[in-house]
Amino acid sequence: MEINNVKGTHDIFAGEASAYSQVEAMMKNIAELFAFMEVRPPVIEHSEVFVRGVGEGSDVVRKEMYTFLDKGNRSLTLRPEFTAGIIRLMVQNKLLVTNELPLKVYYCGPVFRYERPQLGRYRQFNQFGVEAVGNDSPFVDLEVILLAYTILDTLGLENVTIKINNLGDEESRLAYKEALREYFKGLLPKMCPDCQSRYELNPLRILDCKVPADHALVKSAPKLKDYLSEESKKRFATIIGYLDTLGVHYEIDDTLVRGLDYYSETVFEFHYVSAKGNDYGAVGGGGRYDKLVKEFGGPDMSGVGFSFGIERIISVLKDDGHIPADMPAFNLSFYVIPVGDKAHLTAHAVATNIRLLGYSSDVCFDDVKLTTMFKRAEKKGAKFAVIIGEDEMNNNKVIIKNLETKEQIEVAQEDFENKIIDLMSEHDHNCGCHEHAHDGDCDCGCHDHDKETKCCCSGDCDCEDGEECDCECHEEKK
Repeated sequence: MEINNVKGTHDIFAGEASAYSQVEAMMKNIAELFAFMEVRPPVIEHSEVFVRGVGEGSDVVRKEMYTFLDKGNRSLTLRPEFTAGIIRLMVQNKLLVTNELPLKVYYCGPVFRYERPQLGRYRQFNQFGVEAVGNDSPFVDLEVILLAYTILDTLGLENVTIKINNLGDEESRLAYKEALREYFKGLLPKMCPDCQSRYELNPLRILDCKVPADHALVKSAPKLKDYLSEESKKRFATIIGYLDTLGVHYEIDDTLVRGLDYYSETVFEFHYVSAKGNDYGAVGGGGRYDKLVKEFGGPDMSGVGFSFGIERIISVLKDDGHIPADMPAFNLSFYVIPVGDKAHLTAHAVATNIRLLGYSSDVCFDDVKLTTMFKRAEKKGAKFAVIIGEDEMNNNKVIIKNLETKEQIEVAQEDFENKIIDLMSEHDHNCGCHEHAHDGDCDCGCHDHDKETKCCCSGDCDCEDGEECDCECHEEKK
């Protein structure tokens, strides 16, 4: 009997797995440039973490959590989001009293929600995000928004729409909830069952209704901006003002409330329509939360964060052509080809030496034709092939073939390591233009225009031969 993967999950392998790794690594690198440190909370938490943190009124808790009893009859849940578990981690480990604030962390990993699979969305999916906790300054909100925007810009996503709203402080939200209850009281019989439940639990959730028939009713509802305290208005104006100053385009969306109950003050989402015309809606979003830390027994501190759905990001990058359909699983540097039975042991020793130098290598294990081995090397995307036969072993040499240019050279074993380093250095700095044909205007920085002088700045600095040079890229003429 054939066994398939669980509905709503997906297998990630080959070039797609490489794309995930590269995107996640880039996100982590940018987060660290903003001085965020990595944390790794468990995949499972006590169910109370999410019931208390995310909120009983949210769809996540009411309908989407994977909850089960363990053998000790304890209720555990596969995390449906990261923030609640990270706040639990911070409070339990006393990080908010032993570190400079705001405590800035990032995370990356799988989350689980029982929801309808759709474009770029699964029941097990991956999130990357950040949390900055312990400082109430609006500039912390601004930094988190800019960090998310920087990631999307670095990925090459153009025309990202930032939707932003102000949910107000607790006083503002209480007044607004009462206004919503009054407005929707006579309309509930016409609305969907979810909205009828949300009316009692948290009427703000009604604004996030996805049923088209309810949209007109929601559109005419009271606006939160009319119930904001002066302090909340001032805070929001500060954030908006600096986004204007920095030239970051945004739209104020009065209906944006996000899907989790812990949000307050600033909330935001990043919306995107791909080059293929696919509307992904929000590829990520976040906001501020004022009571979550205290809810977990910590000090009365606020925080702000965002998360991206990695699956949605990958899907968008594919649509926009940033991830090729034939993307290799990894970049193989050398494919070692033993010719004849006697060469196998030497081939594995050579492959090991290449790996110790920090370059990837693979070995052909089968006794097949040389042409077949070259085809395998090219299929694996190898840059070079290393051929070892009986003649090479007898003469203490190997043959190295550039699989792109088809040029090959004989290298003595004592010179092998240095030659490998030289070849990889040349390959990594090859910009693809013809070294002797271009007119010197190439700005790749990798050509030697003067055969007697090596210069990474292409000889464009103002120093004279023999002088000390700040660019540190000249070698004395041979």
